Amino acid sequence: MRDAVSPEVLDQLFIKARSHHAWTDRPVPDSTLHSLYELIKWGPTSGNLQPARIVFVRSDEGRKKLMPALEGTGSNPAQVQAAPVTAIIAQDTRFYEQGHRLFPRMNVKPMFEADAAFAESIAYRSSSLTGAYLIIAARALGLDVCPMSGFHNAILDNAFFKGTDWKANFICTIGYGDDARLYPRDPRLTFEEACRLE
Repeated sequence: MRDAVSPEVLDQLFIKARSHHAWTDRPVPDSTLHSLYELIKWGPTSGNLQPARIVFVRSDEGRKKLMPALEGTGSNPAQVQAAPVTAIIAQDTRFYEQGHRLFPRMNVKPMFEADAAFAESIAYRSSSLTGAYLIIAARALGLDVCPMSGFHNAILDNAFFKGTDWKANFICTIGYGDDARLYPRDPRLTFEEACRLE
């Protein structure tokens, strides 16, 4: 039986964690991004099929490719331009091609090939889960994040995934946030407003 983690860990991962919109100039080494993936790959996905694919945009060239997909999305372009890294969390629409290796107990490929809508729902749901694991794992490693859905999918997919089976789900800036430039914390719904027991 496992014990609950400490209140300090809960604070770092959830209670005191914030979405950062401004960043310090401290870089995020590629080795840290490797460590981040080594954590998130253990998160559960449907049938262990792991449809998420991630592009870590950290070069000036990569940002130039990304910026047109952010036009007209408020403050997102400036945030992405300033962040050391922006992760594109994508989904491989043909994730089931790896099924024989990732879920060897069953041949899932025919099931997904026969139902494109079902395959799409699994790819979207599971890649969203992996994106959530990325947020928690980044915080566990001492990083800050800001997930965003404000971008033009078609433009982003054309820039980064043309000729592939990958499609963007959402983006998430990663770095070391500037605490002095945080907005006041917004309220959250109460248990009674958001949950029910049956």
